[in-house]
Amino acid sequence: MSLGIDHDVLDDALKRCGATWDAAQTHGLLSGRLSVTGADAGFDWLSQVLEGTDDADALRAECESMLSALFESTYRQLSERQSEFEPLLPDDQENTGLRTDALARWCEGFLHGLVSSKHDDVLKERLAAEPLADIIKDMLQLTRAIVDDDSDDESDEEAYAELVEYVRVATQLTYEELADLRRAADDDTEEPEAEILH
Repeated sequence: MSLGIDHDVLDDALKRCGATWDAAQTHGLLSGRLSVTGADAGFDWLSQVLEGTDDADALRAECESMLSALFESTYRQLSERQSEFEPLLPDDQENTGLRTDALARWCEGFLHGLVSSKHDDVLKERLAAEPLADIIKDMLQLTRAIVDDDSDDESDEEAYAELVEYVRVATQLTYEELADLRRAADDDTEEPEAEILH
């Protein structure tokens, strides 16, 4: 299932409106925040990504529209639990070095999303325990991922595909592992509709 938003189109829109987050970081941040707070993540995530941009700028409105669509599709992918989640990354025709750099920034955003929300002791303990502690450790290593200049294109492609698949599955697992904490935070009420703009 596609996110419905193109990485490069969103990346350009974020640059034009003056955001300091790129498209990969933005989606990683969203995925981490959704894992911790569910649908409530929307407003804070949008505010963080567009911090410092001009509210009255038409370019910001364009970004908000794309970000809203990204939020809704990502929330749907994670909450429907059908293994269709995909990290927002450059197209496969881009060179492996560029895609690996974007994957590293996606992981950076994801980790930021996990830890930038309000944390209680239960969440801190959960993030420090298995399997989330291993996922966090692996994602930290992925933030430093680079392409070896001496490796061949085919092995680079295979390694990149394996890393993307790991990130995809690890994100879904993180979302599942924190489901009970999201429900507890909602006081056993139904999560709100995935909507951040009116």
